[in-house]
Amino acid sequence: MSNPLLTLPFEPSIEGLGGAYWDAVEAAVFPRTQLRFRNDALLRQLGVEAEGVSDQDFETAYGRFEERVPLLALRYHGYQFGTYNSQLGDGRGFLYGQLRDRTGQLQDLGSKGSGTTPWSRGGDGRLTLKGGVREVIASESLHRLGVTTSRTLSLIETGEELWRGDEPSPTRSAVMVRMARTHLRFGSCERLLYLRDPQGLERLLRHVVAVYYPEVAAAHPAPDGDRLALEHQLLAFYGELVERVARLAAEWMAAGFVHGVLNTDNMSLAGESFDYGPFAFLDRWDPSFTAAYFDQTGLYSYGRQPAICRKNLQLLQNPLAMLLPRPPMEQLLERYASSYQNHYRFCLLRRMGLTPNPDAESDECLLNATLNLIANWPVGYGDFFAGLASVIQSNGLPHEPEGLPVVLKDVPEPAREMWQNWRNAWWWQTQASEARGASMPEASVSERLRRWNLSQTPTRPVIESLWDPIDQEDDWQAFDFCLRSIMENSD
Repeated sequence: MSNPLLTLPFEPSIEGLGGAYWDAVEAAVFPRTQLRFRNDALLRQLGVEAEGVSDQDFETAYGRFEERVPLLALRYHGYQFGTYNSQLGDGRGFLYGQLRDRTGQLQDLGSKGSGTTPWSRGGDGRLTLKGGVREVIASESLHRLGVTTSRTLSLIETGEELWRGDEPSPTRSAVMVRMARTHLRFGSCERLLYLRDPQGLERLLRHVVAVYYPEVAAAHPAPDGDRLALEHQLLAFYGELVERVARLAAEWMAAGFVHGVLNTDNMSLAGESFDYGPFAFLDRWDPSFTAAYFDQTGLYSYGRQPAICRKNLQLLQNPLAMLLPRPPMEQLLERYASSYQNHYRFCLLRRMGLTPNPDAESDECLLNATLNLIANWPVGYGDFFAGLASVIQSNGLPHEPEGLPVVLKDVPEPAREMWQNWRNAWWWQTQASEARGASMPEASVSERLRRWNLSQTPTRPVIESLWDPIDQEDDWQAFDFCLRSIMENSD
């Protein structure tokens, strides 16, 4: 039988922009390929019947990269911890191909750990198996929590020994394929400013708007040669990107997720979360928590993420200024704060099983009570929401505030007044939420709590507990069980 992954209808979208934006590369040849994770939900999203795809098909397509050319290493620059770096680009991955999903949206398939490229900067172009396991868990957990994110299509162990840092022994290697809306980044534009190439930037942005912002393209057509129309279109694009990035930052914050390295080369022009490195999920709520050990100043700490995303949007104005006036871009950036706050409110309420209240003041009171409680009660951030979900699923909604027990056991009791303030505010909001949702029984508080929370947050100790049996005994049962529990209630 033919391999259905080798006959997918790929489109030469970025390839069609021309060779000024990428380099054609070859994949590494690995000693062996062994599939460790496959995402059948993504196959179905791409219109592929998962039952007709074997594990060997995955290994052939996404471990040995047979019958697929060209493979494109994209070029970009970026601000890394505030310092501009012009030596970047895809250094251990490439764009495998682009194709439409069932909704008609163009999706990228991109590799990680697939070998060296012109941008490897002396690195080996490889990915550790543990790094791949971590990204699978991160991307699927964030998707489940409602974060706009790339997802992992496959993870294949490749049989090489990799030496990393000061580790006394080698670690196992892997190659991963992710699906993302685009691998074009803020740094893709910054490179063109560095090269003083406004024509190249215009070509890139016309492509981005046409493919990833079709509503903007339809509302603001920009025929070739009409500079004023192009200016209106690109300003509308920038305004929409501001909205998307503000919402993304809000989703991270509500999820208790710390990206770790918010350099401009890690910011997607589609406003999607991707490229997971030293990420971490919060254990306790702590605005100063940093995920990267090398982030000595806490620049990319949990609490700073919204401001850093805004700063990166401001930095993006530098290349865009080759085509656009700055004052209207600054005005559009002013929308960031309200967009962030409104979406953060929505996301945090969703985790508590609620929908926004027409009375925004009562929502703010509940949010303030929630943050005050979790900041002063020494419990896990995700555990708090999981505990609430568990209590309501077991007992149902209480008929009065006093009927809600403390949502976590075997931990110190919260301060009485703080707990009562939160409990009362939450209970009253459930009454208003249920009343508004009376015509939508499927949107009950209990069902929203189940859908938008994880039974166990993949904090670093949890991930280590999944990795240890893989590392020591090649036992994948705990990893597989964790992934099933994460993915079973995803859309």
